[in-house]
Amino acid sequence: MRAVRFTTPGTPLIDAEVEPPELLAGHVLVQVGAAGICHSDAHYRAGRPAPSAPPVTLGHETAGTIIAVAEGGPAGRIGEKVAVHYVVSCGACAACLRDREQFCDSYEMIGNTIDGGYAELLAVPERNAIRIPDSVPLEQAAVMMCSTVTALHALNRGRLTRGESVAVFGAGGLGQSAIRLAVARGAATVFAVDIDAGRVASAAEAGARGVLSPQSDPVATIAATGGVDVAIDMVGSGTVMRQAIDVLRPGGRAVAVGITADTLRIAPYGELIARELEVIGANDHSRTEAAEVLEMAGGRSIDIAPVVTETIPLEALRINEVLDRLDAFGPGMRTVILPGR
Repeated sequence: MRAVRFTTPGTPLIDAEVEPPELLAGHVLVQVGAAGICHSDAHYRAGRPAPSAPPVTLGHETAGTIIAVAEGGPAGRIGEKVAVHYVVSCGACAACLRDREQFCDSYEMIGNTIDGGYAELLAVPERNAIRIPDSVPLEQAAVMMCSTVTALHALNRGRLTRGESVAVFGAGGLGQSAIRLAVARGAATVFAVDIDAGRVASAAEAGARGVLSPQSDPVATIAATGGVDVAIDMVGSGTVMRQAIDVLRPGGRAVAVGITADTLRIAPYGELIARELEVIGANDHSRTEAAEVLEMAGGRSIDIAPVVTETIPLEALRINEVLDRLDAFGPGMRTVILPGR
C-alpha cells in the first residue's frame, strides 16, 4: 500500500510502498479517508523531537472506515465510519484508571511511535476507533482528533467556566478549535491573537475579538479590557507564553500547549504568588474527551468546517510543502490529506 514516511530528522518525508498493517488481536483495520497535517508533524520531521523508531508513517489526525476486524472481533463494526484516538494505552495502570492515559506506563502514539494515517490503511486497537456521528464529514472528524480535542483538554486544564474570559494565542487549527469550544462553553469574551489576518477574521466570525499582532500589541490591547481569566499558548514560543501570562488578571491561568524548546523565566513572588497566577501544561488528551468533541460536532454545538482550509492527495511532495509552511508559521489553518483522491 502507499504511505508517506519519516526516515531521518531534518529531511523531507518520502513516498513509500509498504506492506499492509498486520491485524493484531483486538484491532480493527481502517481504510483512511482523511488525515490532518498537524504542526506537531513539522516538529517531528525537524527532529524536535524526532520519532524514536524510524522509519515510521506520520499522521495522528485520522478518520476512515473500518473494513476488517481481527478474529473474534466485533464484525458488526465493519463499514462503520470512525475517528482514531491516537493515544494507545494499556487501560489498566494507575494513569489510565484516572482517565490520564497520556501518561500510561506503556504509552504509544499512532503517527509517532507506531505507524499513523499518512497511508491508505491503518490498524488500531478497536477501542481507539470512535464512531463518527452521521452529520460529521471525515475530514472534520480527522482534525478533531488532535486540534479540537487537544484544545478541549487545554480548556479543561485551564478550568474555563461560563462567564469567564479567555485569550487564545495562535488561531491556527488548534486555536480555531479552542475559540469555538470557548464560545460554546459560554465564555464572556474570547480574544484571538495571531499574525495572520485571515485567521483573525475567521476567529471573529466564530465570535472572538480578533487581535492582529504585531500591528496591535496583544498585551496592551487585552490588558486595557481588564485582562482575562484564562490564556492559552497554542503557538509554542517563550515570547508568546510570556504574553499569555502578562494578560492574566489576578487568579488567572496560563496554559502551555504549543511545542517549544524555549525557556520561560518567571518571578515566583511578583508574578505567581502576589497575583495568585497559575502556569499549567496541557499534554495530549483522553479518549473520553475525543468522544466528547465528536458528540459536540454531531449535535452542532461546534462547527469545525472553517478550520479545514485545504485538502491534498497522499503525496510526499505536497505534504512536505504544507510542513514547510507550518514551520514558517504561514497562512491557512488545517490541511487534510485525502488518500483516495
